[in-house]
Amino acid sequence: MNLTISGHHLEVTPALRSYVTGKLDRITRHFDQVVDVKVLLTVDNKKEKDKRQRAECNIHVKGSDLFAESAHEDLYAAVDELMDKLDRQVVKHKDKLQNHDRAAAKHLM
Repeated sequence: MNLTISGHHLEVTPALRSYVTGKLDRITRHFDQVVDVKVLLTVDNKKEKDKRQRAECNIHVKGSDLFAESAHEDLYAAVDELMDKLDRQVVKHKDKLQNHDRAAAKHLM
């Protein structure tokens, strides 16, 4: 699995990097055919404080690409919300793959 964590208008500290990789373990635990992961952490220069911190993630899995983004006033909370969204997408993608295989096996009989 190729992992790229980059920051836009912020420096990705080792603590932040380890936090994101720890959260990504949840996704690889559900679906082990993850090929490529790109995480982009940004701080927008908006006047209002709420939802300034954004986290985006592109995941290339066997069969498709998954994308999610999250915005929050705390970057760690944005990463948590992002991983929840991605986890739901990965589980849904895995269920689609498994259900498709069962439907094809029924047609063969």
